[in-house]
Amino acid sequence: MRKIIVPAAVAALLVTSSLAFASTNSVGTIKAFDSKAMTVTLQDGTMFYLNKSAKYPDLKSGQKVSISWTMVNKQHDADKIKVLN
Repeated sequence: MRKIIVPAAVAALLVTSSLAFASTNSVGTIKAFDSKAMTVTLQDGTMFYLNKSAKYPDLKSGQKVSISWTMVNKQHDADKIKVLN
């Protein structure tokens, strides 16, 4: 019986932990972009932290964007930003 329970528990743990790192997509209008702090805030108040080593398009207030992000340590870490027309 133990031979079945341990692998099942490990498999359940792996499945649930991978869901925590699933990327999510948000669409909104930029309220503020802080190039020094590397953050983007949308009109709804959601703040996204940008990767300092990545290059982002010329982000400006008022632009509609699609942001692919992951929740890390209770903050939204942006993986990819695309300016929408």
